[in-house]
Amino acid sequence: MATEKILFLDIDGTILLPDHTIQASTLEAIKQVTERGIKVFLATGRPLHEINQLKNKLNIQSCIGYNGAYATYQGKEIYNRPMDPNLVDHFVQTAAKSSEELVLYRNDANLFTNLGKPYTINFINYFDLTLNEHYQEADRNNILGGTIMNLNKKNLQHYQKSSYFLSEVNVDGLRDSYDIIQKTTNKGEAINYILNKFNLKPEQAIAFGDGLNDREMLSTVGKGFAMGNANPDLFQFANYKTTSVEDNGIYNGLKQLGLVN
Repeated sequence: MATEKILFLDIDGTILLPDHTIQASTLEAIKQVTERGIKVFLATGRPLHEINQLKNKLNIQSCIGYNGAYATYQGKEIYNRPMDPNLVDHFVQTAAKSSEELVLYRNDANLFTNLGKPYTINFINYFDLTLNEHYQEADRNNILGGTIMNLNKKNLQHYQKSSYFLSEVNVDGLRDSYDIIQKTTNKGEAINYILNKFNLKPEQAIAFGDGLNDREMLSTVGKGFAMGNANPDLFQFANYKTTSVEDNGIYNGLKQLGLVN
């Protein structure tokens, strides 16, 4: 009997191919581990209100979203950690002094500081975002996460604070976008909460990821897989490596563990 009890899967660059399709081997791997009784969670930087179609396609209704700020189990909320409103203000005020824009996530909408910039439209189109609104200061208490768009690396210093780091979005064409990852609110912290909730140990948990927003996740679980297409800086946080998302990465990784045929 397998000792692994729970599996966490990033979405972009891990489950989804660059054209947003899913390899048949990935669907089969998820089916086989589910049949083994292993709990499967999506663990993504994406807003959960935008992935219902994907959840249904994968038959996965348990998720960590907004880079670890919110989680559900079988569709019911189990974890909710909004961002410090003062930190939200810091990002909004800093971006306003530059050519960058923000998307900040409420649990029911994507809040943009500007919806009309070409790079903003490109971001919306790539991630197929539909519930888009303008950010209002009244939303500052309900922000679960965010992304800075059109950020030149020389301007990274303007945002620096010790309570978070900025993670480059690991998608071609969007590498000037950076997710805001808090040290106390990230995928790893959410996974720790979930493991405790189900009385599971880290060595019973598996995770797959490709971006630097996955580093805490891969460090938290006993079996952390970096995809072959991962950001090179992620490999140091993983204790396993698999093939790329375009070369059956999830299937091949789970096969290493003897969990798929």
